[in-house]
Amino acid sequence: MIDKVDITIIGAGVIGLAIARTLAPRYSNMLILEQADIPGSGISSRNSEVIHAGIYYPSGSLKARLCVRGKELLYDYCQHHAIEHKKIGKLIVARHSKDISTLQKLESQAIQNGVNDLQWWDEKKLQSEEPHVKAQLALLSPSTGIIDSHALMLSLLGEAESHGAQLVCRSKVIQISPEQSGFRVSVANDDTDNSAFHFHSKIVINAAGLGAQTLASNIEGLDKQLVPPLHLCKGNYFSYTAPSPFRHLIYPVPEANTKGLGIHATLDLGGQVRFGPDTEYIDKEDYQVNPEQVVRFQSAIRHYFPALENDKLIPDYAGIRPKLQGPNDPFEDFKIQSSKQHGLKGLIQLFGIESPGLTSSLAIAEEVVRTLEQEKH
Repeated sequence: MIDKVDITIIGAGVIGLAIARTLAPRYSNMLILEQADIPGSGISSRNSEVIHAGIYYPSGSLKARLCVRGKELLYDYCQHHAIEHKKIGKLIVARHSKDISTLQKLESQAIQNGVNDLQWWDEKKLQSEEPHVKAQLALLSPSTGIIDSHALMLSLLGEAESHGAQLVCRSKVIQISPEQSGFRVSVANDDTDNSAFHFHSKIVINAAGLGAQTLASNIEGLDKQLVPPLHLCKGNYFSYTAPSPFRHLIYPVPEANTKGLGIHATLDLGGQVRFGPDTEYIDKEDYQVNPEQVVRFQSAIRHYFPALENDKLIPDYAGIRPKLQGPNDPFEDFKIQSSKQHGLKGLIQLFGIESPGLTSSLAIAEEVVRTLEQEKH
């Protein structure tokens, strides 16, 4: 049984695995703990699998900076590791004249964020390229793409393991206690929450996704006021069983309250169309898609795709975003906490890693490396 490790990463979603892959060559003894049966089965397996460009987020925010940087890293990683992906492009469409000013603001925001490749399509160009889309004007983001996120996670895990990292699933961390030169990590591997084993870790990284706040609340000596509130925001998806009417991803003008990007049309690598996600704040984890939601989806989709066939829209799956803001709250950024915030040297905590988390994953890993380097001084 292991009694000491250099570094423990808690959470084997795409964020935890990206961090593990980046840090494994630097640490000879690494554990990756995952409470589920398999890695990547939480947030990371229930999203749109879109590589975002970095358009929407406030300038200077971590979401803006890490998305733009992460996009570059992710495309490069996919090319060098044979991860299936397509730079398919995204159209943000303005159905009405009142939406055009919003598109203009988005272009300005994108430029401030370092996204300089957006293109304007007028109605004629849009109709020639996407004849099923009804809109007056559109912004094309050519650097937006789609990715096989499961292949990505397997590759990241494989790289980490090749440098000696060990993944242990069905392992729930129930307590972390600071001690000399690190932390005592207590782990349960059943449903009783009784400690099955514990070990010493010099460094602990909390990348537990939806469980990050609960984990943080079980860290002795951590000021609980530094643990941000968690808001579960469900996103439902519906599949379209007809052949794809689109060549690009189709997004409406985003919602003004920053809850989400609107019910949009995405394509998977097999060409299947999905619509979603919507935004539904919930009190507890629930991944069931209510078929009655289809009426609301139909109404939203018809704003840009009036030829939608009702009987071809069927419930698919749902994901949950670990949002830091409530339904009527202003924008909240990713939170990456270190000892500068909480005073516990060697503890890094990640909160609110929702979209564009997948796109940003490798850049988030870089950020964690920089943070750990700063901890040494």
